[in-house]
Amino acid sequence: MARVARTTSTLIKASLSPREHPLVASRLGGVLMHVTSLPSAHGIGDLGPAAYAYVDWVAAAGFSLWQMLPIGPVGYGESPYGSSSSFAIEPLLLSLDVLAADGLLTRAEVAPPAALAAATRVNFVAARKFKLPLYQKAFERWHARGGAQKPAYLAFRKRTRLWLTDWLAFLGERAEYHAFVQFALDVQWRMLREHAASRGVRFIGDVPIFVIRDSADCMAHPRLFRLDAKGRPEVLTGVPPDCFSTEGQLWGHPHYRWSEHARTKFAWWTQRIDVACERFDLVRIDHFVGLHHAYEVRAGAKNAKRGVWKPAAGRALLEALAGHFKGALPLIAEDLGACTPEVVALRDDFKLPGMRLLQNAFWSGRSGDMPHHHPQRCVAYPGTHDNDTTSGWWKTTPAAQRKRFRAYAGGGLVHEAMLRILWASGANLAIASMQDLLGLGTAHRMNVPGIAEGNWTWRMPARACTRQFALSIAAQMEASGRARQS
Repeated sequence: MARVARTTSTLIKASLSPREHPLVASRLGGVLMHVTSLPSAHGIGDLGPAAYAYVDWVAAAGFSLWQMLPIGPVGYGESPYGSSSSFAIEPLLLSLDVLAADGLLTRAEVAPPAALAAATRVNFVAARKFKLPLYQKAFERWHARGGAQKPAYLAFRKRTRLWLTDWLAFLGERAEYHAFVQFALDVQWRMLREHAASRGVRFIGDVPIFVIRDSADCMAHPRLFRLDAKGRPEVLTGVPPDCFSTEGQLWGHPHYRWSEHARTKFAWWTQRIDVACERFDLVRIDHFVGLHHAYEVRAGAKNAKRGVWKPAAGRALLEALAGHFKGALPLIAEDLGACTPEVVALRDDFKLPGMRLLQNAFWSGRSGDMPHHHPQRCVAYPGTHDNDTTSGWWKTTPAAQRKRFRAYAGGGLVHEAMLRILWASGANLAIASMQDLLGLGTAHRMNVPGIAEGNWTWRMPARACTRQFALSIAAQMEASGRARQS
């Protein structure tokens, strides 16, 4: 592994000359909220009218960036980080309203039950019960009208053939229906992204570093993963005990067989990032640390207390991607956790922005997470989707840290003080969750790591995004030099 690292490092210096992506080099502000959290009419956020209205609000607020969580088919516990495909899109994101506008459904058919329309949390089960039969009805009408023979669909099948074939084989039945769903999602996504671009709003996506065993990826490409003769993981992914869990986090994915990825010149990874970049302008690599070294836990373990860190082929992978993207990688390195000097070197050699969390900053005035220590090439946040909201964080923060925060950030509501110092950060990119913009408490957090159920269900209140609210944020963007870019 060390030999690979030396060789690729020489190539980087000699020929690839990695450089910053243009968006990373700009001073911009943004908001973090997953699509499912939109107050859409059918119980879960989707790519319909609420998404367009939200884009317009994001633009009016002076933001240039909308960051989302992974958009693949959700896995166990409805987690977007346990997807059964690295390429497909979660079907529930398909908008019934847009299908109706396309003439595939009637307005009467898509009228939601009152309880679903009024739901304040995402109910995945209820949303599927209502939406999936209507997708089937839309498919039947589309098919009867010759949709499968139309140029747009044929072009989609050709463009996505490498991953869509795997996805359809994994599902095993009703292939034509599932292909239609992905086609409709592709059309709706492109329409929304074009609308966002016209408003000066760019999308940031999220790619989980690992893939679950029960996935189209493992089924179609078993040699890329460390599986035994029966297809079971030889070792499992996770992280050791930390501030989130005394037993560590046992994620349970199979590890990569990096030698096979190298043999294929990282073709699967390149395709994966390529598809992500068809949908997003920047892509966050979740658990970037795992590209340098990854924590291995024995198969069958009940927790992640005992494991070992093993080297990964991230440098060779990033070299391949740098060659593919002509040096400017559209990536954000989620470098939280065990960020060793080697991880920092890997991130910096490829000119990737890392992440800084203000909730981690106030243990010491010398902390690298303090806003005045932020380098330009990073993305600053109050916290991620895994953290408590700022208002919730404040209630459990020790007195010494509270005192240091107030001395630094000033008085007033804690979330407003946090946002002031976030926007003033030296980081080129500064992003706040929608929950923090609204000043919401712990009950509104998106995820609690180590807890398998009850996550991912937060929904934004329907009338939260007022024009006055947008104008107040836009003034902050202008004052901090983060005015929206056209």
